[in-house]
Amino acid sequence: MPVSRDWASWDDVPVTELLAEPLLATTGVSLQIDGQTLLRQIDLSVEPGRTLVILGPNGAGKSLLLRVLHGLIAPNAGNIRVRGKALDRSARDRQAMVFQRPIMLRRSVRQNLMFATRARSIPKLHQQQRVEELLSVARLEHKARQPARSLSGGEQQRLALARALTADPELLFLDEPTASLDPASTAAIEIVLRESTTRGTTPVLVTHDILQARRLAQDIVFLSDGRVAEYGPAQTVLNHPKSRAMQDWMAGRLPMTSTQ
Repeated sequence: MPVSRDWASWDDVPVTELLAEPLLATTGVSLQIDGQTLLRQIDLSVEPGRTLVILGPNGAGKSLLLRVLHGLIAPNAGNIRVRGKALDRSARDRQAMVFQRPIMLRRSVRQNLMFATRARSIPKLHQQQRVEELLSVARLEHKARQPARSLSGGEQQRLALARALTADPELLFLDEPTASLDPASTAAIEIVLRESTTRGTTPVLVTHDILQARRLAQDIVFLSDGRVAEYGPAQTVLNHPKSRAMQDWMAGRLPMTSTQ
């Protein structure tokens, strides 16, 4: 919380907010691949219950950053801490990730979810109940016996999201989950995301859709050329961008990179 805040206004701040520590925080995270620096000195934090949206032009490093935050790619420099501790396997077990193109097992919708409950070590006595809950979350009860690969793109993405939510992860990373989906499918995904936050899951979402960012985000990170160009509360960043990079992006102008 800002140290300059007036003491008289602390009464309207929930105790949980005062005591909360970042779910995830990075300091000086940088990534090089084949001699090329793709992420540069990334400092950010993910606060409990506050959806963080990552924006930026193509090639800015958004998807790479998401994979680094989830521990799929190790940075060359800097550190990532989850609830104050180094990112490790136990921390990743409390996270999940949804990719832009979901991978469906050659099984029915129900069997895809049952596989997820077993992979997440949900007790056998509770697996069936959890599957029914997830079918409801994804609005796929009527397609439970249908082969997952025969679902529409939007339905497959809802199924992928339900699988990711199997164990109610505290952090959920999503890489453009509604890209190429129609408005109805996009709305359905966003409903599931909002509902997931009521169960204690905090989403970190990459998107190109500024309207989606306005609908979902509490905080925004804007990347440009692998750097954080803007970072802060969503309404402030979206309505009053300070960096030239974000101003150009919002105006539809092509970004200037460090090599141009």
